[in-house]
Amino acid sequence: MSRLPGAFYDEGVSEPKPSWADDTCGVCPAQSLGPGAFDVVARPGHQMPYRPDLGYRADHRGVPVCVHPYRVGLPAGAYASAGAPMPAETTPVPEPTAEALELPDRLEDLEGWLVAKLRTAEPDQIFGAVARAEREALERFPSREVVTAMRKVLSRELARR
Repeated sequence: MSRLPGAFYDEGVSEPKPSWADDTCGVCPAQSLGPGAFDVVARPGHQMPYRPDLGYRADHRGVPVCVHPYRVGLPAGAYASAGAPMPAETTPVPEPTAEALELPDRLEDLEGWLVAKLRTAEPDQIFGAVARAEREALERFPSREVVTAMRKVLSRELARR
């Protein structure tokens, strides 16, 4: 597991949760860092870009940042940068916010948006939600990218139901 220098992590931080490999974005620090080794914010933003040199999103100081609380299963918090305590394992997974339901501008946020759309759809409306999400995504992103994201998200999200 890669470790950040300085105070951005606790030496006792565990490995990433096994479920995070499938549940989080490919640019999420949860892919390589354990609980407490990254911050979680409510939504993507230009101030937390993907940093190829680090292998995940980070803020301007290099603090790893997850931008989809509902995917990582943690409420927003400054866990790495300010040492906020980790929530109890029994803490409910955060629901997608209204902002999470807005079509993103960046391709790396497409999967997170699709997850938000599916998690907020009623069970009897899931197929309509999938069709609407596909149409909306195709207005902004190339069809090949939309299909790839949908395959990944649908395989995981439909199994959760």
